[in-house]
Amino acid sequence: MNRVHIKTYGCQMNERDSEAVAALLRARGYRIVANEENCDVLLLNTCSVRDAAEQKAIGKAAHLAARKKKQPDFVLGILGCMAQNRGAELLDRLPDVDLIVGTQKFHQVPGYLDNLRAAQAAGAPIGSTIIDIAEEAGSQNTIRDHVLEAQQVSAFVSIQQGCNMDCAFCIVPKTRGDERSRPMDDIVRECEQLAERGVKEITLLGQIVTSYGRRDYVHTGGVTPFVQLLERVNAIPGLQRIRFTSPHPRGFKDDLIQAYGRLEKLCEYVHLPLQSGSNRILKEMNRPYSRERYLEIVSALRAVRPDMYFSTDVIVGFPGETEEDFAQTRELFETCNYDMAYIFKYSIRTGTPAATLADQVPDAVKEERNQVLLGLLEANSNRRNATLLGTTQEVLVEGPDKKDLQFMGRTRGNRIVHFAADERLIGALAPVKIERASTAVLYGSLALAGVENP
Repeated sequence: MNRVHIKTYGCQMNERDSEAVAALLRARGYRIVANEENCDVLLLNTCSVRDAAEQKAIGKAAHLAARKKKQPDFVLGILGCMAQNRGAELLDRLPDVDLIVGTQKFHQVPGYLDNLRAAQAAGAPIGSTIIDIAEEAGSQNTIRDHVLEAQQVSAFVSIQQGCNMDCAFCIVPKTRGDERSRPMDDIVRECEQLAERGVKEITLLGQIVTSYGRRDYVHTGGVTPFVQLLERVNAIPGLQRIRFTSPHPRGFKDDLIQAYGRLEKLCEYVHLPLQSGSNRILKEMNRPYSRERYLEIVSALRAVRPDMYFSTDVIVGFPGETEEDFAQTRELFETCNYDMAYIFKYSIRTGTPAATLADQVPDAVKEERNQVLLGLLEANSNRRNATLLGTTQEVLVEGPDKKDLQFMGRTRGNRIVHFAADERLIGALAPVKIERASTAVLYGSLALAGVENP
């Protein structure tokens, strides 16, 4: 009864949390299985950013609860943001859940499962649901273990948890707690160990990743702790690329902008959340920047790296958003010429300031505005991809594609490329000539001269 399947909803931080839980469980003697039909324990690592994400996880849990009638020893657990947000309230709808663990208690999951298995082995019913959503000092330091697949070339590294920004629409401060950073030496050591195990690309993760260490380390010569960390990771032998997410526009001071011109491993790709192009709506959202300042950041980054790729987050239909407000968002969206964007229709999150605001925007209007921006994004992506046709791009070869027909990798600008290759190139930085493109994917062929061996 030790086979565990973890199903993850939501962001890259949730993916990293699930991986850390899996590593801890393996160390305790559990088997992590890919197929949920073959597991004895199923853990749902959940998201609360939008109501739809919570409802999806609740629906999945309700479906799985029926399995317990056929398999009495089956264990069902809910982890992460929804567990933190709802706690014992989940039992009103999901009375058969055995384990509810919040975002600061992931490292306790193996011990709780041990307790449940011990009860089963003794022939006793599982009994009351185990619920742990308490805060725990230092919990940010427990997300450090990795489960690396064979020839895995990229990895996430958590550097910071929590958020102090209090955006009016966002539930994250409630689900993730106050801002907490890991020791820099520990992060660098983790990155070094990953590089020694063959990882070529690392993505640094945090709720507000650019706020890393601001209360824990001094600014040295005008260089923020986050950029100090980037400098140290950039110096790690064997590592080829660095990315990070998710930042905040206010974190893009001159030192970070200039880092793109001097740190050769820092990829020319920026995720820069916008949320709205209207100063009035930004103020209502409690976002401490203006559209003018946002454009200054974009322009400064493009001055340092003219070939910079940009992605963003945008919310349409925030309470009170008028046609003029949306027109300003659309205009700024067009001006910034994003390569990728995550466009969300505003979702009421109970407990946030925006939930009680007047002038909630009708769903039909949200959908219309969503489609407008999606149309612009598709045109932007097609236009950028067209400029790459005939060029040779440096691609980090990750492995076979999902259909196992070709190999795939990513450019420094985070574009997915499919091409014919050999397994020996996994982990290599390979030059690929781009021959055709869809909206989301590039296709090409290897230009083998000069391939760097992994």
